[in-house]
Amino acid sequence: MYRYLRTDERPASELPTLLVPPLAAPAECFDLRRGCSLAAHLLAEGHATYLVEYGSIAFGDRGLGLEHWVDEVLPSAIQNVADDTGQPVQIVGWCLGGIMALLAVAARRDLPVRSIALVGSPFDFRRVPIAKAFLPLAQVGDGAVGTAVYKTLGGAPAPLVRRVFQMTSWDKWVTKPAAVAANLHDRDMLAQMGAVDHFMGNMVGYPGRSMAQLYHLFFRNNDLADGHITLSDREIRLADVQQPVLAVAGAGDVLAPVAAVHAVADLLTGSSEVRLRTAPGGHLGVLTGRSAVSSTWVELDRFLRDHGEAGTLPGVVRDAA
Repeated sequence: MYRYLRTDERPASELPTLLVPPLAAPAECFDLRRGCSLAAHLLAEGHATYLVEYGSIAFGDRGLGLEHWVDEVLPSAIQNVADDTGQPVQIVGWCLGGIMALLAVAARRDLPVRSIALVGSPFDFRRVPIAKAFLPLAQVGDGAVGTAVYKTLGGAPAPLVRRVFQMTSWDKWVTKPAAVAANLHDRDMLAQMGAVDHFMGNMVGYPGRSMAQLYHLFFRNNDLADGHITLSDREIRLADVQQPVLAVAGAGDVLAPVAAVHAVADLLTGSSEVRLRTAPGGHLGVLTGRSAVSSTWVELDRFLRDHGEAGTLPGVVRDAA
C-alpha cells in the first residue's frame, strides 16, 4: 500500500481516500498523467490519499482466489489507512476494484469505512453485450473450453488481458493513426493517447483461481446480479452494506454499460444512500479521461463531501433529468 505525498505543507482537511484498482490493470489508472490524475486531484481537494497496489502476477500465484483480496488484502489496507490517519476511510474503486471493495465491506461490517464510490463496476453481466455475445461459447461443455484455457495458462496472462481490453475499443485502435495525424496540433490529446498506450502496455495477468471465479461465477452464472455470492463456502450479501454508495457509469463503456453498473442499486437494500450517475467516456475514460475532470470527478467530489460527516441521505438518487 502507498500513500501519496503532498507538494505543500497543508494538512489534510477531508477524510482519507483509498484507491482500489482492479486485478490485471496497472494501479497507475488513478495517476495516469499530469492533469488527468485522480490521485493528484484528491490530494488537492484535501484528502489524504492511499493506493492499493497488487504487484506482478506470475504462474506461481495461480492458487490465489478472489478471497485473497476480499478477505485479506483490502480489509488490511482499509485498516492501515484508518490507523495511519485516525479517521474512517472513503473508498474509490474502479471496475473489479470497486466490486471487490464492496464485497469486502459487505463481508466485514466492522471495517472503518464511511463511503464507497464505484466507477465502471458492472454487477449484471447479462447486460454487458460483449459478455452476452460470447456466452453460448462459454456454456459449451459446461464451460469446459474456457476452463481448459485458464488451467493451461495458469490464469489469464498479461498479453491476453491486453488484447481483450483492446478488442473492446477496436475501432479506436484501427483509426488511431488517423486520429494522431488529425490532432498533431493538440498536445494535450497526444499526451493522453501516449499515457493510455503506456497504461495498456503494463497490463498484469489474472491468477488462475481468480480467473476461474470470474469466468464461472461472474461471466457464466451471473451470480452478482442477485446480490450475493459464495466465496470459500461463505455467502457474501451486498444487502449487508450499510454505507452510502456512488456508482458512476461511462456512457460509452462497452465493458461496463450503464445498465450493468446501475443494477447495483437494487442490490444495496441496506445502504443509507445509493447515488447513480452517468458520465462521458469508455471504461478507462470515465475514470481518468479528459472529460472525467468535469464530470466523474465533480460527482465524486460532491459525494465525498456529502459523506465526510456522519449524516447521510436515504434512498436511491439517479441522474437529474
